Amino acid sequence: MYAIVEIAGQQFKVQKDQKIFVHRLDAEAGSKIEFDRVLLVDNGGKVSIGAPAIAGALVTAQVNDHVKGDTVIIFRKKRRKGYVKRNGHRQSFTQITITGIKG
Repeated sequence: MYAIVEIAGQQFKVQKDQKIFVHRLDAEAGSKIEFDRVLLVDNGGKVSIGAPAIAGALVTAQVNDHVKGDTVIIFRKKRRKGYVKRNGHRQSFTQITITGIKG
């Protein structure tokens, strides 16, 4: 059984006991959260598709940790002008574990 759910503006294909990284959520580590914007549920070949979301479908998850991603280097240069700009960015992520899918 799997579902396609929208979390923080992005769509994820999730299964029970799967660990995924999503954009930073406002929830404390160890807390449980629910996502009600479920777009598709596949239960052993029986597919339910929402328009745009399935009414009554729910995906529950537990927040494991808040982490930062790898450093992304932003480098700008204009040749022959002496202009060099180097900057970096680390995106904040939340690691969650899917605990259940209710279709």
